[in-house]
Amino acid sequence: MFPLGGVLLPRMVLPLHVFEPRYRALMQDVLDGDGRFGVVLIDRGHEVGGDDVRGDLGAVARVLQSEELDDGRWLTVTVGERPLRVVEWLSEDPYPRALVELLDEGPTTPDTPDRLADVEKRLRRVLALLAELDRPAAPATVELDEDPRAAAWQVAVLTPAGPMDKRALLDLPDVDSRLAAVERLLVDAEELLRLEIAADGPPGDT
Repeated sequence: MFPLGGVLLPRMVLPLHVFEPRYRALMQDVLDGDGRFGVVLIDRGHEVGGDDVRGDLGAVARVLQSEELDDGRWLTVTVGERPLRVVEWLSEDPYPRALVELLDEGPTTPDTPDRLADVEKRLRRVLALLAELDRPAAPATVELDEDPRAAAWQVAVLTPAGPMDKRALLDLPDVDSRLAAVERLLVDAEELLRLEIAADGPPGDT
């Protein structure tokens, strides 16, 4: 397990700079195995040295690329796969470990394509507004996966929202409820961005 100060969602690419000794050991074991490990959000505390309070929801990360540096640090690129829930934390030696339950993405319904299309339109508006404010974001023309399950996660990844809001998406039972939650986040984001634009840009821009 790799506790972090950010949320990993399925289909999300996550680069990691691994420097703490115990996580170097974790990375070596991961690469000697199937290239997968768990990522959960740290609710309180620090990523280095322990003494943190961790959430129980996260995702499986799969290593896409890795490079070990001369001093033993790792530069790694991972991608989120399926959600997970921690059932029990185990020993921290040699690194954090846990028993986990792998969660299903949940089913789609006949309404899913239409709901996804609506959420996608709203997402593209939000991405365009972010670009107008010169904020870092994916281009509004970003392509989504043809699989609605994958596309729903992509939309969630691209939606500007806080880590607690994004983590809550991992616990929803099906694709439609996940899209509905993402749409609510996008409604809030769009309203705030339009207010900033109406005020001639972000705070401090004079």
